[in-house]
Amino acid sequence: MKALYLVEPGKTEIRDIDPPRPTKAEVLLRVETVGFCGGDLNGFRGTFALQKYPVVLGHEVGAIIKEIGSNVPDQFHPGMKVTVSPYKNCSKCFSCKHDKPNACQDNQTMGVRRPGAMTRYITVHWQDLYSSEKLSTTELALVEPLTVGFHATNRGQIKTSDTVTVLGCGIVGMGAIASASARGARVIAVDIDYKKLELAEKAGASYGINSTKENIHEMLSSLTDCNGPDVIIEAVGHPITFRAAVDEVAFTGRIVYIGYAKMPVEYDTKVIVQKELSIFGSRNCLGDFPAVIKYLEERNFPTDEVITKTVPLEEAGQALSSWSDHPEQFTKIMVDLRNESRIDE
Repeated sequence: MKALYLVEPGKTEIRDIDPPRPTKAEVLLRVETVGFCGGDLNGFRGTFALQKYPVVLGHEVGAIIKEIGSNVPDQFHPGMKVTVSPYKNCSKCFSCKHDKPNACQDNQTMGVRRPGAMTRYITVHWQDLYSSEKLSTTELALVEPLTVGFHATNRGQIKTSDTVTVLGCGIVGMGAIASASARGARVIAVDIDYKKLELAEKAGASYGINSTKENIHEMLSSLTDCNGPDVIIEAVGHPITFRAAVDEVAFTGRIVYIGYAKMPVEYDTKVIVQKELSIFGSRNCLGDFPAVIKYLEERNFPTDEVITKTVPLEEAGQALSSWSDHPEQFTKIMVDLRNESRIDE
């Protein structure tokens, strides 16, 4: 069967691999849809320190159960639509022992540090499965990236009375916007693209700021009675936005960093101390899959509109390259493996 490999920075290949067989505690999945992640983009660019090469890409999965192992609970059965938690933790490190496996010191995410899902069939442990009969496999492939944004709002302890600014309206930022809005917070979205800001408003943002056309400081001051937002979530991964979060958040405010800045960030630490800021890192997700599935089932998210492009497996490498060359043109790229999945069945 065919699989999309990230061979080295800037280079992908479609290679033949052997079909897997499930163990007693695993299921065999027929993969239908896989989303490209910002991590895939950074791995392609060679700027993601955790990325291994070569590896089969893909960890945002929408699939159908094809076969189950003998020890898989009865709640799972062939034909069921599922998504997958792509993280594998060690269960032994400090984070794991303190019930934070999302921050495992030896986390092995599919498509990053172990083989991913951009191929016809994969096997996964039944405990990593989440199902929904109401969602399509394309919608299920959106669950994992949205959980990252949902987890960030948990880290930021967002409540109804908060004004929250989300820097970056990619799919992870959209998850943070959707989650914060669902909690009743007032959300201000910031991006460099008007189309993404329009989508952000459909996901729950009350206001949108185009940072290439408007002054962020002046706009946020105007919208917050000169106080600044209670919470700022950084979902870009750039030194400018890392610093902007500190500069623009309110005194005693909270900052949540999702992105990797990819280079050192210089701060005026006086601002952090004077404002008595609470700064949180946010990695992967922690038990957020059911919440995101429920949210998507309520049909409050502009699912079709956030998917910029859908391509077959043979065009996936070129789509990733196009995203790297023109990142402003894409919110989410989906790889459709449904035709691949039916070959030889």
